Amino acid sequence: MALPVVDSNLCTACGICVDDCPMGCYDMEAVAVLAREDDCTECGICVDACPAGAISM
Repeated sequence: MALPVVDSNLCTACGICVDDCPMGCYDMEAVAVLAREDDCTECGICVDACPAGAISM
């Protein structure tokens, strides 16, 4: 697996990934940002949760 990547062109800054990430890896700036890469377990919850399809592994 690989770390999730946020496509800033698709991100709508809805905050669902921030709320759903069990490890609290995301911060919201102008768009979602994987701020704590070392804490990411690559579970993919953020990918499934993103309604815009802006996060991929």
